[in-house]
Amino acid sequence: MAELPEVGEALGEGSLVTAALEGCRLAGNRLNLDVYPDGCRQFLELFEKRREEVAQVEFLRLNCNEALIDSTLGSVPLLTCLRSLVLKGGHAKDEFGACQQGSLTTLPQDFGSLLCLTHLDLSFNSFSRLPSCVTDLASLRVLLVCHNSLVELPENFGRLSKLTFFSAMKNQLRDLPRSIGELAALQRLDLSENALQSLPDEIGSLYNCRELDLSGNQLMGVPDSLANLRSLQQLRLHSNLLVTVPASLASLPNLSRLDLQNNRLRSIPPEIQSSPFVHLRGNPLGEPEIPLQSDESSSGELRRVFPVPSEESFTVTPEGCKVILACGVQFYFPPGAATSSVTIHFQTLSPDPQWVKLRHHDILLSEVLELRPHGVEFQQEVQLRMPYTSPRTLREREVVVRTFNGQSWSDLQTKVERRGKPKVLPVTAEELAEITDDPESRASPLLCLSQNSTVDFLRPVKIQLPLPPGVTGLTLDRSRLHLLHGNLQAQTWDDITSQVVLEFTHLYARFEVTHFSWYWLWYTTKTYIGGIARKVYERLRLYQVNFIALQRKKDPEQVLLQCVPKHKVDPVLGKLHDRYQGPEPSDIVELFEGEQFFAAFERGINIDADRPDCVDGRISFIFYSHLKNMKEIYVTAEVDRKGQAVKGQVSFYRGEVPDNVPEDATKKRKGPDSHWLATLPIKLPKLKARSGEHSEPKNGFSFPPLNLGNAETGYLTQTNLLGIARRIGADWQTIGLNLGLTYQQIERIGYNHREDLDSQILNMLFSWAQQNSEDQNCVEKLITAMKESGRQDIADEIEMVIELGRQKYRASIRRVGLDQESSAEDSAIAMV
Repeated sequence: MAELPEVGEALGEGSLVTAALEGCRLAGNRLNLDVYPDGCRQFLELFEKRREEVAQVEFLRLNCNEALIDSTLGSVPLLTCLRSLVLKGGHAKDEFGACQQGSLTTLPQDFGSLLCLTHLDLSFNSFSRLPSCVTDLASLRVLLVCHNSLVELPENFGRLSKLTFFSAMKNQLRDLPRSIGELAALQRLDLSENALQSLPDEIGSLYNCRELDLSGNQLMGVPDSLANLRSLQQLRLHSNLLVTVPASLASLPNLSRLDLQNNRLRSIPPEIQSSPFVHLRGNPLGEPEIPLQSDESSSGELRRVFPVPSEESFTVTPEGCKVILACGVQFYFPPGAATSSVTIHFQTLSPDPQWVKLRHHDILLSEVLELRPHGVEFQQEVQLRMPYTSPRTLREREVVVRTFNGQSWSDLQTKVERRGKPKVLPVTAEELAEITDDPESRASPLLCLSQNSTVDFLRPVKIQLPLPPGVTGLTLDRSRLHLLHGNLQAQTWDDITSQVVLEFTHLYARFEVTHFSWYWLWYTTKTYIGGIARKVYERLRLYQVNFIALQRKKDPEQVLLQCVPKHKVDPVLGKLHDRYQGPEPSDIVELFEGEQFFAAFERGINIDADRPDCVDGRISFIFYSHLKNMKEIYVTAEVDRKGQAVKGQVSFYRGEVPDNVPEDATKKRKGPDSHWLATLPIKLPKLKARSGEHSEPKNGFSFPPLNLGNAETGYLTQTNLLGIARRIGADWQTIGLNLGLTYQQIERIGYNHREDLDSQILNMLFSWAQQNSEDQNCVEKLITAMKESGRQDIADEIEMVIELGRQKYRASIRRVGLDQESSAEDSAIAMV
């Protein structure tokens, strides 16, 4: 890292309008030092040399993971104009990638003299009690003490009468002082993920509070005084131990969200249960009481264990149990899984690239869950359910849970359960008239509400469907209205109009159901419409589509493939025109909703066969009309493109015939040529030979020719570097730091090219290459940096390029007779 200039040089005469250091920034009345490794040292030097000017700073940020933080705090109270002070830890990480707490456990008493201070952030530190000086800050409006170890708040906490936002999430608070009710100006209060077992009645005096988060505690009940919070808009009580809630909460006039999920509520006051803003998932509503401490219930069901957020273990007995963690992870230990009682300790960890190795095309969907002691064996299979967030297009076979044995990761047998989502298929009057040959028929949008289980609901669920076009609740003839119910496969459609109670508004029909399936409102003079509905449904599932194959203008090896309904083709092409080019879309073909198709690159073009969506060398798709059905693929040529362009193609083929396809459509999908859908040309241009002057400009940049390494050990040329750049993606900052670039250089590159990821990558890689072009070991450094950044795939590619260069070098030496070993060997053979 370059040497820092003298601190005094960074300040202009008589003004703090703008100042910059290589290691810190002082601009206007702000001093941001928390992102630099020695910010505390620089603050002390700056304060010593330009005390009067630094004393006017209003915004200060310091890193509490630094060793000099305690020494620095002695000078902070002298900044009498200070309005915002951020003293956070969490800037360093441990070996598992988790944020390390800062070292602060207290503050100097004279901090209370900062009378202008309105914002104080002490998050990610080691406070077990709030320093007494904090309650002397009479102007304080925002106080953040998240991720500490606070066990209590001071009794005089109510002195902070101007406080509008207080967050103490992720601490160990067991109770609250009664004075909390004196915070008359408080609007947001976050006490989530603590160990609160009860709340004082005085909390109902926070009349201006709009958001109250008490989730992740050990509350078994809440005081009735919460009903006094007339300004409350959001109340989060999920992940507690609640067995009851006051019915008066439903009367709060401004409440828009009441989250009661993952508690122990077995009954809910009707006033709350009927409220549309209440969330109740994860409660044993209607289930019999099962004592948590008993080994088994009277009904023979497994006991349920709900460890609270402050607990880090649970016990498994030979009788088995179901365990639900606050983070959403669930375990099922069947009876007999354990021969004796076993205590399982658990923790969630942020993944560290050093030991959580992702394969090429892998995407991490969750945090790491560690269970201890390691190596415990159970007598029966234990089920583990892990929630995850993922791109909507991930298919079931692409999600897997992996386990680590200390040396390597292996896949577990994984089954994916997806939450049902409503599907809506609109049908126009014109389409309906064409299919049914009845211009008088009308139908509402077709609604599918799916569920994993076929068990009926404990209570009916109300559904609201829009009336068919042209029909209102005032004009409809009920004798012509039919409510159809379809089975899960939509093969049969039953008229259930006489079996439900239909209520009508001006635009909607309402009814109650006991399980989800397909529901459809028809308005027609026909009496038996089940067969007609099936015919219309089959037609609705059939889409006319076009295939698109485009190449990036700046990088023709990046090919975009997309399957688009015909009415969306022009808008899609319009959005892609600036960045992509290629042939016209294919002719129109017909695909059913959910039908599989493949894309195969042919005539000299290859793809990466290790892609998870690659089946027998072809890219697999599933067509859904509401998704983009788009993938971008990196292709290569089978031949050297230096001498000629490659004129290849991509062909699209049908996959397996989907379920429930009409018989006549199934017949059309049989035969040797029935699977082919379309073919579009793909051209990879001829590579231009470099003349030794300048390479082709890439993304608006023109770099001088580079050859890293040497002829004997193997070169990396500029073309090689461009190929590597295409593979780096969002990891460029990590790779840059591992190559030795400073944080300031990375930040500058990111800012200068903040709207173009390709430009950020190229600048980072070529800036490093130009600085290290004379270093004979620079290629080895590049390989090491890729490995340390978790990009073993790029490291392997570089090693292959280098090995190929070595082979070519040795072959050229042998051809001109300069290789002593080869010459001697050839001679010996000739003599025999």
